[in-house]
Amino acid sequence: MFNTKNLNYKYQDFFLNIGLLLWIAIFNTYNLTSKIWINYASCILALGFCLLPVLVFSFLKATLRNRLSRNRYIAYWSTCFLILLPIFTDIAIYLQIANLDHTVFISTALLATSLEMILIVNQYYQKKVLHIKWVKKIGLENALFVTIVLLALTISIMAVSSLNNPIYQRNGFRLVGFEFNIKALWLNFGTFLGFFSQFLIMYLCGYLLFLINSRLLVSKILKEKGLLIYLLTLSATIAVLYPLLAQLLTLLPINTVFGRSIFVTNPFEPENAFGAFAIMLISLPIVLALQWGKQNNKILYLEKEKSQHELDLLKQQLNPHFFFNTLNNLYALSLQKSDKTPESILQLSELMRYTIYKGQEKSVKLFQEVDYINDYIQLQQIRLQRNLNFEFDKEVTDDGIEIAPLLLIVFVENAFKHGIEPAEGEASLKLSLTANHTVLIFSCENSFDREENNICKGIGIDNLRKRLELLYPDRYTLHITSIHNIFKAELKLRLT
Repeated sequence: MFNTKNLNYKYQDFFLNIGLLLWIAIFNTYNLTSKIWINYASCILALGFCLLPVLVFSFLKATLRNRLSRNRYIAYWSTCFLILLPIFTDIAIYLQIANLDHTVFISTALLATSLEMILIVNQYYQKKVLHIKWVKKIGLENALFVTIVLLALTISIMAVSSLNNPIYQRNGFRLVGFEFNIKALWLNFGTFLGFFSQFLIMYLCGYLLFLINSRLLVSKILKEKGLLIYLLTLSATIAVLYPLLAQLLTLLPINTVFGRSIFVTNPFEPENAFGAFAIMLISLPIVLALQWGKQNNKILYLEKEKSQHELDLLKQQLNPHFFFNTLNNLYALSLQKSDKTPESILQLSELMRYTIYKGQEKSVKLFQEVDYINDYIQLQQIRLQRNLNFEFDKEVTDDGIEIAPLLLIVFVENAFKHGIEPAEGEASLKLSLTANHTVLIFSCENSFDREENNICKGIGIDNLRKRLELLYPDRYTLHITSIHNIFKAELKLRLT
């Protein structure tokens, strides 16, 4: 069944678009002095009309993604953002809703489209990029270090590019202009290296304070000794370091290159201590997030390991259950001295090979699972002494779709064990399989004796529920019903 926590994310994009709409309304209302709430409400309604296609699409996005094929989903997306959004924007401008300027509606449409592109890129990053090994190894600390290097590099390039430019000469000192001049960089490459190394040293001093805060003060002192000892230790650490770092920074030639000192000449100036305190305290939320992320990853790893152990145990229970059923089949055939016994043994060996080898894999091709079900049913029909009305309807767009092994057979086993085998007369079994790249629906419908009370029970169905919860959490529904003498089980899997 779907877990209720899935609702936390189902309407996430819709909520983000609502937030965007409200911020734009706030921006267009904050400078008013009268009828503020009336104007705010009218602005929300006007912008809501402009973004109506986006709001409807984002509200239904999760449902559309689950039910539609990839091409149809792209068609719906294109219709919303490339056709309907411009049309609704033009209508809002033409009607001059809430007397808003046309630029407000255009900006709103562009911002909504930009938000959607950001969400698409983030989704791709979460699914594809984030799981790349070298990306995982970067971590926040290394990412921050790379950012510092790039920042020092960028400022150094702009500083050299704007040298001797009178535009940036102000009141006896020079500014770093937003310039990028390859020729100036080439002619003053030595100056560039000097700027880069000195800017890098400046930023690395702050990075050193961040590392001390991250790896020692927070992870050890705050975690083990509490907030009071952390603050006192933080104060003592800054008292030790800030005069030394301040003295290093004041000795850098770049400190006076721009016409006046970037840092005060007295290293004991309280302003320097305040800067060190600011770096430590501003970085504290980042450090706490880093520590929480490491701890959360460790918890997730342990939960994944525990789930894998549970899944292995369930598979070990599943195989003996199947073995017992099939051995009983062979025993029945041998008692009858049936000519079909050798054929059944050969067919059984193929089933066992699939169970033992394919059953241990994470996924199998759908056609392999279907062939396995057909072989199993054929083996069962050989030993049955009564007619079986059997139907298997398949509507599969791609047989290469992958699913977890030995999921669908559980329904068939259950149907034979509790419905078809105990039947005194004619029995029926109807299977239906519909599958595409996004969803798989499998139903098993069989006749049974109303006096048979164990059709919903047993190791097979119980294990199936547990396996589904481990393999497809929040991505499956399992409905089991019985009407009159017909038992029906339907499984729906969301594959993506």
